[in-house]
Amino acid sequence: MWLKILAYLHRFLFDFSVKWLRNHVDERTYLIVVSVAVGAFAGLAAVLLKQFVHLIKFLLNGWIEPAEFNVLYLIYPMAGIALAVWYVKRVHGGKLDKGLSRLLLALSRNSARLPRSATYSHLVSSALTVSFGGSAGLEAPIVLTGSAIGSNVARELRTQARYRNLFIACGAAAGISAVFNSPIAGVIFAFEVLLPELTVASFIPLLMASATATIISKLLFYETIFAPALRDWQLSALPFYVLLGLLCGCVSAYMTRTTFRLEAKFKKIKLNARGRVIVGGLTLGILIFTFPPLFGEGYDTINDLFRRHYPALLNNSPFYEFKHTPWALVAFAAALIFIKVIATALTIGAGGNGGIFAPSLFTGALTGFVWARSVNLLTGWGLNEVNFIAIGMAGVISGVVHAPLTGIFLIAEITGGYALIVPLMIASSLAFFVARYIEPYSVYTKPLAEENKVHVASPDDVLLQRIDTRTLIETAFAAAP
Repeated sequence: MWLKILAYLHRFLFDFSVKWLRNHVDERTYLIVVSVAVGAFAGLAAVLLKQFVHLIKFLLNGWIEPAEFNVLYLIYPMAGIALAVWYVKRVHGGKLDKGLSRLLLALSRNSARLPRSATYSHLVSSALTVSFGGSAGLEAPIVLTGSAIGSNVARELRTQARYRNLFIACGAAAGISAVFNSPIAGVIFAFEVLLPELTVASFIPLLMASATATIISKLLFYETIFAPALRDWQLSALPFYVLLGLLCGCVSAYMTRTTFRLEAKFKKIKLNARGRVIVGGLTLGILIFTFPPLFGEGYDTINDLFRRHYPALLNNSPFYEFKHTPWALVAFAAALIFIKVIATALTIGAGGNGGIFAPSLFTGALTGFVWARSVNLLTGWGLNEVNFIAIGMAGVISGVVHAPLTGIFLIAEITGGYALIVPLMIASSLAFFVARYIEPYSVYTKPLAEENKVHVASPDDVLLQRIDTRTLIETAFAAAP
């Protein structure tokens, strides 16, 4: 009885507050207030996700010495995927839309209404997957979580349909901002990837949501993801930045095509959920045992590269004795570039939940390292390898997601690398054009293209796509005598 009374009071106070806001503030202020609320909730969700993943990873790996093989790498990924599959089956009936493709399609058709369960389902399933070593990222799940928060806030507020997509974008931008502490990149990601038809007036709510999420993240879980010692770029290195951009474009196209092909082949395998977990999990475990940097998101490996701790690439691997052999490190890193995407596809195909964002940053960092290190070893040119690592990250993420502005500002923000803004612009643009030339669709839109449900990125095309021509046909004619 008391619970019913409290629920009634809660609903009454909520409705009263919403009506008061609508009656006493103008529309623009109302949108800003709601966007701040969405950003705060999305920021809290991101903090919970990061705290949980860091705790589990520390418990699993904090006691392993670098020179030791971690045989548990064979078991950890399968255990995490099995837990994620069990959770989705028990709590959500086995239904969980992974990745951003379906969200993009729904947004382009102005029909994005995400269920309440999406506000936590991706958090739990991705945390279990990645913390136990699943070779995927947490960014897509937090974007989906933030989008679900925005969608459900819009539903509770009975917001007009034209503002629902804006609040969904606010949640997505807030998720990216909170994960990376990069509010500008969060806003750019929202309009470059999710809603290219957003107007200038929409930027203020997006900025407020992103800023709020970043503040929440820094207050509750301040963490500098990457701390590279970047230096200003030299004009003499410009040709090498150009070539790196072209190389990143090719790597991006490889990642997009390989991801889609492997996931499609995995779906064709006639196995039940348990069989997929066992086969995919064990195969992934063997890859991670052989190449330990594949464990989880891979951000620890990127930080080792930024600190010039290159021998750490071989920690816990069967090749540890070659850690001081320069070309062995380059060969190992080059192998990781091609194997990371396979590990990610295995993670998702076996039933885990995660995204391609972190694997793209990981692969980009290795691409920049392999390129600069090879040039230095062969010619003694003296390229600043740390700079190339950062620019490689921007290049690959730009090519995979087809979002060069997101790549530029994300890397500039999280590395403090505005001194490299010119090489970032050149490499990201070239990578985007090369990747799009080889593969016309991004990693998010390619599944839709295969189903003939292409998400168009032109604002004019999006608006035209949303018009229901049946409503434009005049039928109220009088019959001729």
